[in-house]
Amino acid sequence: MSFFIPAAHAQAANAAPPGGELFQIFFLVGLFVLFYFIAIRPQRKRQKEHQELVSNLAKGDEIITTSGILGRVAKLDDTYMVVTVADKVDMKFQRLHVHAVLPKGTLKNIGTDA
Repeated sequence: MSFFIPAAHAQAANAAPPGGELFQIFFLVGLFVLFYFIAIRPQRKRQKEHQELVSNLAKGDEIITTSGILGRVAKLDDTYMVVTVADKVDMKFQRLHVHAVLPKGTLKNIGTDA
C-alpha cells in the first residue's frame, strides 16, 4: 500500500495554480454578458417595437396579420380589432396578431378592395 503514497504526494505538488476558480467565475459572467447582448437585448427591442406598433393602430390602417391576411382596420377595441378583408367580409382578430402596418394605398396596388 505504501506504493500509492508517493503518487499522491506527486499529485499534490502539481496542483492547479491559484486563481483558477476566479477565472471560472469571470468566464461564466462573460458568457452571460455575451448571451445578453446576442439574445436577450435584441428580443426586448423587437418586443418593444411591436408593442408600440399595436398601441398606435388606428381605424383605416392597412395591416397584415401574422397569418398573412391583408385588410383594413374597421373597428378597434382594447384587445380586439375588426379587419375588413373584402366587401362585406369582416374578421375579428386580437390586436397583438398584427405583423405590420402597410403604407396607405397598398391594398389597391395589389388588387384587393378592402
